[in-house]
Amino acid sequence: MNLHHLFAGSGDRTVRYALSGAGGGFARTLLAQTGRTGRLAPAVLCDRDVERLRDMLVELGHQPDHVAVCEKADEVARTVAAGSVALVADGALLTAAPWDILVEATGSPAEGYAMAREALTGGRHVAMVSKEVDSVAGLHLADLAQDHGVVYTTADGDQPANLIALVTWAELLGLDIVAIGKSSEYDLVFDPATGSVTQLDTIVSAPALAELLSLGDDVRATLAARATAVAELPVGATADYCEMAVVATGTGFRPDVERLHYPVARIAELADVYALREDGGLLHRPGAVDVFSALRLPGEASFAGGVFVVVRTGDPVTWETLRGKGHVVSRDGRYAAIYLPYHLMGVETPVSLLSAVLHGRPSGGTDPRAHAVLGGRALRDLPSGTRLDMGGHHHDVTGVQAVLLRDEDAPEDTAPLYLAAHATLARDVRAGALLTLDDLADPDLGLLDAWTSGRVSRAPRTSSSESSASR
Repeated sequence: MNLHHLFAGSGDRTVRYALSGAGGGFARTLLAQTGRTGRLAPAVLCDRDVERLRDMLVELGHQPDHVAVCEKADEVARTVAAGSVALVADGALLTAAPWDILVEATGSPAEGYAMAREALTGGRHVAMVSKEVDSVAGLHLADLAQDHGVVYTTADGDQPANLIALVTWAELLGLDIVAIGKSSEYDLVFDPATGSVTQLDTIVSAPALAELLSLGDDVRATLAARATAVAELPVGATADYCEMAVVATGTGFRPDVERLHYPVARIAELADVYALREDGGLLHRPGAVDVFSALRLPGEASFAGGVFVVVRTGDPVTWETLRGKGHVVSRDGRYAAIYLPYHLMGVETPVSLLSAVLHGRPSGGTDPRAHAVLGGRALRDLPSGTRLDMGGHHHDVTGVQAVLLRDEDAPEDTAPLYLAAHATLARDVRAGALLTLDDLADPDLGLLDAWTSGRVSRAPRTSSSESSASR
């Protein structure tokens, strides 16, 4: 959709947004892009460190006298009415002035949910960046949006929205999708000259990769050998599992295994790697959502945390023609990978905001369902009274390994990972055990209610057996 179509029929209206978690990295990319988009403007921005937020806005080109730190509702209302941007530390002040859509980017399950609920029940749209909120309360928030005649949407620029949109496009074309997914956040860059692999700022020795740069005849054996070669590097970021949980609810594609496969793979190999096992690939069944670790050489283009779909090819002549044009087709010609090697964070988000407000359309899927559960398994014995703190870049939960379960494989009392975050254990949990709702002494009651009601109202439309056959 181009800008002409986005603005069609809207006159000269400017879309105004509120933004929570406004001091974060995603928020900055959106604020920086807003001034370049036109007819889109921030109204109220919320962050705990409002002075740092104010400095950032001035750095981005806002006039200092058009940015005001506000501590009371009437100050917020006056500031926005005057055409300036109100900065608040208290999320309760977000709704003190008129705006069209909330961009929720706190990453806080309970606080983000409360802000999104307040916006939707007040008749305002919500673009959800906080996957932590969406993985617990997304289904209930979708219900609230429907009840109040507004839009609840993932945000373009984050992998969930981009992948859901790619799947929607592929399904519209009638492509037979076998697997969907994304790459992990940072590539594995192998330097044959030194025999080392660099992942962001970590370098490890992995000389065995020199003999593993092609898949060979046994794809699974090669992938296993690569995993061994880079075993010093961490695999399976909590954020990846959370994002794929959001994608599962939006598409119906579900995990093939609960820890996901995380193959170390080159871009040109995706169609061979994500083939069914009977065709030499990884997948036990079609309809998988997964994450891979992108392997490349220095100077080769990055997958940049982008997204992909793998499809059955059908007509061999068509896809041999496309192979000749550089598209990724498996060696046996049965599968092809189609991918977008980017996610531009808030630089892309204006599309979601304008589409939701001006056209009443969410990004990607329109009917989320309870297809998967983002749960957690204890990494060690956790005694009663343990507080499950959440922290770090990937919002890990202390002592807990994120897992993604197919809906029919998750016990009814499974605790969603980000409901468990910040909760205290009511009883001992043994290493390897899946966290349950009864394990939590003090879960946030609003989130708990959202989790249970959303899963009841938005259960999958097909039975588990039918769903397993189709996905």
